[in-house]
Amino acid sequence: MRFSDLTQRIAGDGAAAWDIHYRALAMMEQGKDILLLSVGDPDFDTPQPIVQGAIDSLLSGNTHYAEVRGKRALREAIAKRQRQRSGQLVSADQVTVLAGAQCALFSVAQCVLNPGDEVIVAEPMYVTYEAVFGACGAKVVPVPVRSENGFRVLPQDVAARITPRTRALALNSPHNPSGASLPRSTWEALAELCIAHDLWLISDEVYSELLFDGEHVSPASLPGMAERTATLNSLSKSHAMTGWRVGWVVAPLSLSAHLENLALCMLYGSPDFIQDAAVVALESHLPELEAMREAYRQRRDLVCESLADCPGVRALKPDGGMFVMVDIRETGLSAQAFADRLLDRHGVSVLAGEAFGPSAAGHIRLGLVVGTAPLRDACQRIARCARELMEAQVDA
Repeated sequence: MRFSDLTQRIAGDGAAAWDIHYRALAMMEQGKDILLLSVGDPDFDTPQPIVQGAIDSLLSGNTHYAEVRGKRALREAIAKRQRQRSGQLVSADQVTVLAGAQCALFSVAQCVLNPGDEVIVAEPMYVTYEAVFGACGAKVVPVPVRSENGFRVLPQDVAARITPRTRALALNSPHNPSGASLPRSTWEALAELCIAHDLWLISDEVYSELLFDGEHVSPASLPGMAERTATLNSLSKSHAMTGWRVGWVVAPLSLSAHLENLALCMLYGSPDFIQDAAVVALESHLPELEAMREAYRQRRDLVCESLADCPGVRALKPDGGMFVMVDIRETGLSAQAFADRLLDRHGVSVLAGEAFGPSAAGHIRLGLVVGTAPLRDACQRIARCARELMEAQVDA
C-alpha cells in the first residue's frame, strides 16, 4: 500500500533519536541495572490537589464533549497567569487549550506556515521540531548556537539567515537541550527583526517556571510583538503533569480563531476533567511546585560539581530546565558512541547531542529526573566511562 509524503517528512533523525531510550527501557525490562536519564519526564508525582480536582470532576459527570477552544475557566486562569508572569495584556479569547505544548507547536505551525516557507530555529533544537515544521512543508533554517557561547542565539546570526521566504522564528527559552535562557537585550533585538521583516515569533516557554538564574522574558510582552507572537506553554514540566497532556497557545485573536478551527477537526477539545484539574493547578497555592523547582536546581548543581574535576568531560551549567549538557569531546568519541558505551558498559541512558543538531556534536544531554543518590551514581558512572577512554588514549 502507498503512504503520503507526510510520512517521510515526520520521520528521520528526530524519531531515531529515541532509539537509545527505547533500548534502555528494553534492558530495564530484562532486569538490568539502568539509570534512565534520556527523557524529560519528572520523577515527581502530580500534586495531590490536582489529582483530586480531576477525580471530583469525573465524579460530577464531566465526561462529555468539552468546549473546543478550552473551558472558559481554564482560559481565564491561563490568561491571568500570562498577565502576572509577563505583564502582557491577555484575554481568555486569546487562549487555545490543546493536548500539550507539542500539539500546540504543531497546530501553530499548521496555521502560520505554507509549503516552501522558511522558519528559523536555533540549533541544537528539540528533536521533534524539524518534523513538526516539515509536516506542513516548511523548511527549517537552523541557526547554529555553540557551547562556547552558552548555546545562546545571537541576533546577528538570525538576521543573516532571513530571506524573502522567511515566515517565522521559533525559539524556546529556557532552551532544550541546553537550559540556556535569553536575556532581555537579545529578545529586544530579535523583536526588532521580527517587526522589520514581518515575521511570526513562536515562543516555546515550557521551561519558564524552571528558571534558576536570570530573568524570564516572554517576548510577546515587548512593544509591537503581541500581534505577531504565539506563546506556547504547558503544565507538563512545572507541575509534573506530562501524562495529562494539557498545554496552550496565547496568540492574537486572528490566530486563535484559526487554532480553534484546527482543533475542531483534530482534537475536538481536551477532556473536561483534565481541564478542571488544570484550573486547580493554576489557581491553587501548591508548595510542591517550589519544592520540585528547588530539587531540579540542587540536582543541576550536583551534576556540575560531581563532574567538575573529571578528566575528559565538562558539564555546562544551565540557567534553567531539567537537563544538563556535558561536553565529552576530549574522550575522542562521538556523542552517540559515548552514549552507547555508557549504556552498554555502565548502565546509564542519555541522549547524544547530535540528536538535537550538529552544533551539539560532542555533547550528551542528561535529564535531572532521578533523586540525589541515583543521580550521583550516574555521575560516577559517567566519570568512570570517560576515565577509561582517557586512559586508553594514554596507552595507545
